[in-house]
Order: sequence, then C-alpha cells, then structure tokens
Amino acid sequence: MIKVFGHKSPDTDSTASAIAWAWYLSEVRGTAATPYLLGEPNTEAAFVLNRWGQKQPEILTALEDGDKVAIVDTNNPAELPDTIGNAKIVSIIDHHLLVGGLSTKTPIDITIRPLACTATIMHDLMGGALRTAPNNIKGLMLSCILSDTLEFRSPTTTAHDRKVAEALADNLGIDIPEYAAEMFAAKSDVSAFDEAALLRMDSKEYTVDGHDLRISVLETTSPAQLLARKDALIAAMPGVAAQDGAEQVLLFVIDILKEEATLLVPNDLVKRIAERSFDATVTGDTVVLPGVMSRKKQIIPALKL
Repeated sequence: MIKVFGHKSPDTDSTASAIAWAWYLSEVRGTAATPYLLGEPNTEAAFVLNRWGQKQPEILTALEDGDKVAIVDTNNPAELPDTIGNAKIVSIIDHHLLVGGLSTKTPIDITIRPLACTATIMHDLMGGALRTAPNNIKGLMLSCILSDTLEFRSPTTTAHDRKVAEALADNLGIDIPEYAAEMFAAKSDVSAFDEAALLRMDSKEYTVDGHDLRISVLETTSPAQLLARKDALIAAMPGVAAQDGAEQVLLFVIDILKEEATLLVPNDLVKRIAERSFDATVTGDTVVLPGVMSRKKQIIPALKL
C-alpha cells in the first residue's frame, strides 16, 4: 500500500491532491493507496472536504522503515516527516522550486512543473481517466486550483490552470466566483485559532543567506481581523521560532481582494529583510507590499539579507 501525503500545515492543495492521487492510484492504476495528512487541515481545506462530502484523511504520526510513499505538493524535506529518509519514496508530484535533500533507495517518478497548482499537474497525468472520477474528486481538484491561484489573481496562475479549472467547474455546474467566495470566507475565519497556530497555519521553512526562517502567509478577504491581533502575533513569534528551530518568523497577511501583502515587522532583522528584499521603506511594525500575493513566486525568490 502506498501512503500519499503532502506537506506539514496542510492547505487545500496539499490535502485534496493527496486524496485525488490516492483515488487515481487505487481506482485507475490498481495500486492500493491511502491519503494522509501531516497535521490538521486549515479552515479552507476543512470547508472543501465538507463541501464535497469527503472524509478527512487520517493524520500520519509516524513512518515505518520501508513504507511506500508518494509525496505531493512539496519536495522539501523540512516539510515532511523526520523519518522520510527511511521510507521508500515512489513518486513526487510538485509545483514548487526544487529544494534538494531527499534521498531515494531506487529511481522514482518525479514530476515538477511550473504551474500554479499540484492538482493541475495531476489533471494532466490522469488524462482521460479523470472522466471516470466521481464528482467529489473533480470538486476537490477544482478547489485546489482556485485556492492556489486565489481565483486566478495570483501571479503564479497560468492559462493552463485557468483552462483546467473552468473545464472542471463547467462539468460540475459550479459558478467559480460564487464558490471561490465561499472558500475564501472559510479561509478568512481564523477566530478559533491562537497566535501560535496562526503563525504555523500556512508556513514553510527556508534558509536565506544562512538564516533559518519560517515564512508564513495568511490569505484572507478580511485582513483587518488579523491585523487587529498584530501585537499578539508579534509577541508569539519568538516562541514559535524557538520551538521550530528557526531564527525568525516572517508573517505576510495577504489581502486577496486588494492584491497586496502586509508584512509584520517585529525587529531590525525583519526590517532589513523587508527593505532589501522588496525595496520598501519601513517606518513602523508593518509594511504594505503592493501586488505581492505569492510566497512561491514573489516572496521566497526575493528574500535577502
């Protein structure tokens, strides 16, 4: 049996792509596969699972030596179980930059393409077999694309992502703006989470110029609700960084509707990063970055000290 999972702090693409690929392996290729999560899904992913009547996958707590695994939506060892080196990786499907660091016991299938969403890549790999998929699988894949492209607002969006999403929506009878608004409303409702959970909710670890950073983004249609908690979020950053083995947490609050990011600036290190990376002038504990919406395309490649 193949265990299929994405990255820690699972978002919609990581959650739903694991389910879709496990369906394909099991039902089309005839290879037993089960989807897993590496943590609780975020609010949008939980909404999507409920909307399409999909049971939440079990949370994977440990990998046994020799477990067969298929990795989706990441190739970064920092976002995977600590024991990933003991597993037998059979495939990786991803749309992020190649990080390096994974070692496999045998040659494997690797598909990394410059598209906005893992589910778009899976659409292409599944080919005509997707026509046999139940509506919940198609709905999950549509949700992935709308989430990762922010309903086509993100600069990572390609014409192919849009074409695939529109075809899936047409097949399902889904009105994209209406459904995306429901998804983003769910994503924006984070009132039940404490500050540490928010800092880890959509977070990835990167090393920039020798500094280990946790790069967190919170995409929302209601940024004022998050920025009202600015002081508490800043106060929680040192503890989260220390617990996670990072020097600093960088939090970008992404305003989906205004298409801009607000970076919280708790200290001189983050001020220096903001000014050198984004040609910004920082005068307080936040800085607005117009047009910045994508961690993958606009934040990570720009970061420097």
